[in-house]
Amino acid sequence: MIRINLLPHREEKRKARREQFYALGGLMLLLGGLIWFLGYSIIDSDIATQEGKNAFLKSEIASLDKQIDEIKKLKEQTEALLARKQVIESLQANRAETVYLFNELARQVPSGIYLRAVKQAEQKITLRGYAQSNARVSTLMRNLDDSPLLERPDLVEIKAVMVDKRRLSDFTLNVFFTRQTAEDAKKAGGVK
Repeated sequence: MIRINLLPHREEKRKARREQFYALGGLMLLLGGLIWFLGYSIIDSDIATQEGKNAFLKSEIASLDKQIDEIKKLKEQTEALLARKQVIESLQANRAETVYLFNELARQVPSGIYLRAVKQAEQKITLRGYAQSNARVSTLMRNLDDSPLLERPDLVEIKAVMVDKRRLSDFTLNVFFTRQTAEDAKKAGGVK
């Protein structure tokens, strides 16, 4: 019988498997490192791209904020100009108010009444004067109440006084002036 010594052959196979194991382990380690490096590179580039996008958005937001501030300033200027325009228009509409007031007073004051003071505070007008009798004052109040420009006559005081040896009634009367629109002013003035 032939004796074969298989020991060295087994040793060589074990040694070949061990080398193969170390080679595969090193290859796996290298492959794992490569995968980690690729993953890290991809994630890092994604982060860099996103940071670039964020920086772009921040710069755009800053420029939009500046534009919004400019728009707010323009709106404030527009509102200020509109307020000025409105004041000018109201002054323009009411510039002939005194003329209309005196024309209306001339129409509504009956004979026998003498006005000695006319005072206006906003829309309230205070009339002071002399009347030949109390009936004339009541006629004046009725006329003022029927007037399209004057309303709510209110007698404050009436008393008998002697003026140039004549007995007259000294009166104080409050009445309110109705503001006119431009169309009302044209109608009242007879302008077409």
